[in-house]
Amino acid sequence: MSNVDEQIEKLADLIVNSNNVIVFTGAGISTESGLRDFRGPNGIWTKSEDPTAMTFQKFLVDPEVRKRHWARYGSGEFQGNVQPNRAHHAIAELEKMGKLNCVITQNIDGLHQRAGNNPNNVIELHGTVTKAKCLECDKSYPIEEVRPRLEAGEESPNCPACGGLMKVATISFGQAMPVEETEEAQQRSTRCDLCIVIGSTLLVYPAAHMPEIALNTGAKLAIINMGDTPLDDVAHVRISEKAGDVMEKVMQLVKQKMA
Repeated sequence: MSNVDEQIEKLADLIVNSNNVIVFTGAGISTESGLRDFRGPNGIWTKSEDPTAMTFQKFLVDPEVRKRHWARYGSGEFQGNVQPNRAHHAIAELEKMGKLNCVITQNIDGLHQRAGNNPNNVIELHGTVTKAKCLECDKSYPIEEVRPRLEAGEESPNCPACGGLMKVATISFGQAMPVEETEEAQQRSTRCDLCIVIGSTLLVYPAAHMPEIALNTGAKLAIINMGDTPLDDVAHVRISEKAGDVMEKVMQLVKQKMA
């Protein structure tokens, strides 16, 4: 049995023997569905001629930045025909088996919900492209309600309720993390007995604190990621393979062991 196979078997055993699993996901799970990440070697952030143009502060003051923001995230081009992959479906299967407490994600794509996870059990620390939010009155709207306005020619739609500045409900660089979601993620991280990190380098804080919190409060830690992470040396399972391949094999073993 190869080391990878041994690690996969160990993760399956950890899942079988756990009652309160959280999964923490980053860009690496969604790149397997065809989405580009922001901070990777070929990420959108690295390809921008002016990275500061993507900041929240620029969004507030520059109409051209708002126009580009809405063109990128509001039109649907960001997601295109992207579909959940095997790793997303495996995580949803964990929930159906009663093992999963929640998904804590750095991703904004909504793929966990589309794969079948209960939206109430998906904590989106960096926001979502599936909604638009008013920065004045805090009211949110499904992006499908706003998209016809973009298609009709509006370049940066304002809130229909109060007329305030509105943006896609992602957390931009320089924008404060959502308080409620962050606190909920921290609380659930303290209560889990197994944290599975999938597709995250664990370098973006404060989101990356969550696996640390889980580990420090007694949970086992498994990391599935193609690149190095700061927690590799303390992880109980460490697998450097594609998430879809790994999670498909893990779930097959879990089902066999629980049969």
